[in-house]
Amino acid sequence: RGWCSQPIDCTVGPRASGAVTGAADREVATFWRYIESSLDRLVGCLEGFDGQQLDWRPPAEGSNSLYVLAAHTLANAEENILGTLCGQEVERHREDEFVALGGSARMVEDRWLQLRGRIGSALAELPASVLDREVRHPRRGDITGREVLLVVARHAAEHLGQAELTRDLLRTSWLGRHG
Repeated sequence: RGWCSQPIDCTVGPRASGAVTGAADREVATFWRYIESSLDRLVGCLEGFDGQQLDWRPPAEGSNSLYVLAAHTLANAEENILGTLCGQEVERHREDEFVALGGSARMVEDRWLQLRGRIGSALAELPASVLDREVRHPRRGDITGREVLLVVARHAAEHLGQAELTRDLLRTSWLGRHG
């Protein structure tokens, strides 16, 4: 698994039987398993880098640092899952995520561990009807709960790929200059 310990099993939650009760529950659990895996791996890309390295951006227009990719992707998952899907109050300043500067990988890891637990618990409490229910997304308008989870899964996987490439470019660039 990367640096994280055990995955959250959101197939078992505070339901009467304590087990999966239907196809929708399994579907939510499947979405979460893939979202969680992408976020675990993305946060793991920061491991071993100092603050200056976490803020390094590839020499391409519009590229982002490892810290920005992690901060933005975690904030997106929080807003979409906890805010949009679960109806919790979430404060997000999306534009600020792209100019954020990193302190340490440990700060991001701590944020992810806290967020991971909150999301896993919230998803375990969702009723099966959530997948077909329409919710108001702040940038996409009305979409179903299933679409919210699909958006988060796609977004996390997209930025995971960017983070892996950025990490590899950082290693090559940094070693070339400091090596």
